Amino acid sequence: MKQIKIFFAAAMLALCVFVIAAWTKNNNNISVRSVASPPLNASNDFYTSNKNPLQPLHFIKLPIGSIQPQGWLLKYLHLQRDGLTGHLGEISAWLEKKDNAWLSKDGTGSHGWEEVPYWLKGYGDLAYLLKDTAMINETKFWLNAVLQSQREDGYFGPLSLKNGKPDLWANMIMLWCLQSYYDYSNDNRVIPFMTKYFQWELNLPDSMFLKDYWENSRGGDNLYSVYWLYNRTGDNWLLDLAKKIHRNTANWEQKNNLPNWHNVNIAQSFREPATYFLQSNDSNDLKATYNDFELVRKIYGQVPGGMFGADENARPGYTDPRQAIETCGIVEQMASDEMLLRFTGNPLWADNCEDVMFNTFPAALMPDFKALRYLTAPNMVVSDDKNHHPDIANEGPFLMMNPFSSRCCQHNHAQGLPYYSENLWMATPDNGLAAVLYNANTVNAKVSNGTNISIEERTNYPFDENIQFIIHTKNKTNFPLYLRIPQWCNNASIFINGKKASSQLTPDAYAQISNDWKEGDKITLNLPMKISVKKWTANKNSVSVNYGPLTFSLKMKERIEKMDSRKAVQEDSHWQENADPSKYPAYNLYAASAWNYGLVLSNDTANWKVIHKPFPKDSFPFTPENVPLEIVNVQAKQISSWVIDKYGLCAVLPESPVNTQSQTNDITLIPMGATRLRISAFPTIAKK
Repeated sequence: MKQIKIFFAAAMLALCVFVIAAWTKNNNNISVRSVASPPLNASNDFYTSNKNPLQPLHFIKLPIGSIQPQGWLLKYLHLQRDGLTGHLGEISAWLEKKDNAWLSKDGTGSHGWEEVPYWLKGYGDLAYLLKDTAMINETKFWLNAVLQSQREDGYFGPLSLKNGKPDLWANMIMLWCLQSYYDYSNDNRVIPFMTKYFQWELNLPDSMFLKDYWENSRGGDNLYSVYWLYNRTGDNWLLDLAKKIHRNTANWEQKNNLPNWHNVNIAQSFREPATYFLQSNDSNDLKATYNDFELVRKIYGQVPGGMFGADENARPGYTDPRQAIETCGIVEQMASDEMLLRFTGNPLWADNCEDVMFNTFPAALMPDFKALRYLTAPNMVVSDDKNHHPDIANEGPFLMMNPFSSRCCQHNHAQGLPYYSENLWMATPDNGLAAVLYNANTVNAKVSNGTNISIEERTNYPFDENIQFIIHTKNKTNFPLYLRIPQWCNNASIFINGKKASSQLTPDAYAQISNDWKEGDKITLNLPMKISVKKWTANKNSVSVNYGPLTFSLKMKERIEKMDSRKAVQEDSHWQENADPSKYPAYNLYAASAWNYGLVLSNDTANWKVIHKPFPKDSFPFTPENVPLEIVNVQAKQISSWVIDKYGLCAVLPESPVNTQSQTNDITLIPMGATRLRISAFPTIAKK
């Protein structure tokens, strides 16, 4: 695993740059240089950033609606709207409005906990992104009820007492829903509502504050909301509340341990120390977040796809690529990456977010977005309703594609794509813009001295190595434009209006382009991709195959078995009485071709060939049939001893290199995100 670079000290300098190249043409004052992050000696004039004494943000989130997704991402958002996210309110018993405590002014009801805000945080942001009137109205219906539920003392929502103490976890999620709604609407009820609630929290004795397991682990979500409000009101007492939250949250700053090993808690809560660093300015807080990220991946993350293998809870000895991650963990990791990118400016977080988004997340859902599975692994050749315990650290049908087989992931999955879409671009302290995650879109923003500009981003990335940006502005304006250069790309180049504008650009950094921009200016970023093989020494010397930001998996045939989604579900899963399960079936998936291959690497990858196929007409590339990239001429041999084990999963990896007398076959590899069944970490075959 790449040694994580802790470079926050350099990033906090007024100008943490190292000039690689400068280019000037026809006296237009165009310059291109590599920088570690935007300078912090300025403050953005147009978008809400951190107020003193909080540490300045390297990147500033644009208001919801500033970014309009296009291309395959827009198609994906439409599938989400037309699939499970958009219709979960008609299916999930936990979202049933009758007797729902979230719709009660006094917080009473037969049901009401994390499910409503989990779903609403993604559903609402999806509605704002798509400008879907019906969805926006549905979002307002729920949020109006929340805003009307505040009691005299400041508490709101369902009143859940555990051992006599209020459970604040679900409220933490609902606060995020309100923050997104305020960014979209500027509804003047939100700020006083949150102020009153946080005053209630400040007055709650420490002995009753953040003591339950979930809220204690995830106090960082509460902390983030406090800073959000502080940046809009400047109320100094909020910083006292922030200190209280930090000291009562689980200790995520242990050197060689975590407070617990639940996969979602890790993916979500490891960011808490870095969040508190914004106030403490203690480098140990920031280091702790990096240490947590590295620790779990050192022990359980020697696998491709950006995540780690914890099933539900990481266990010593269970480190094989067949160990899985919750869909909740996937989307929470992406959210953490997006936040940490703003806090630190470190491109590491953008690289990890893309790794998860392109390689792990798509495979957790069926292509029509109407069913998902609780657990997804880099190596899985069975995805069914059987109980695979103890190979999998859950007892139940946790590998089945089902529209409702658990209470958390079916609701929390909704945030993944909207949050990713909202973070493609960010504002910079020097009144510029940064393209930090790449996808087709149009961004509208204020730059320079307040000029309104828009930038079209045209690309099929990550299936294409070229990204084109087209400037639209009524008046010529000078502002810095930052383009992230991924860690994997060694020979990136930039063309402006068809002419090369850079020499060597440093990977794992940003290209800062300064220019007097005018209408129609075109910037092309070329990110050359090449095949590479990564060795996972700590996981039986297995290997994975990469091409740019994409990891590739074995292309195999699938046998799909449609199931009644009311059967083989967790005992706490419930449908609404009038839900139509025929519209939302479940699926068992089984490998219908050989999967137990080891790669023959004696000639390395010299004869391997990348095949570029036409981009799919329906703009959805994440299926074996549609994916526009393949790697062919890959030699492999079957390993007869590597089979399905007694618990119904592919057996653990054999130690590489493997001796076998099997004949050599040519196999095809396709992007990991397009494979619901896949082998992504391969054994290697011993040389003769």
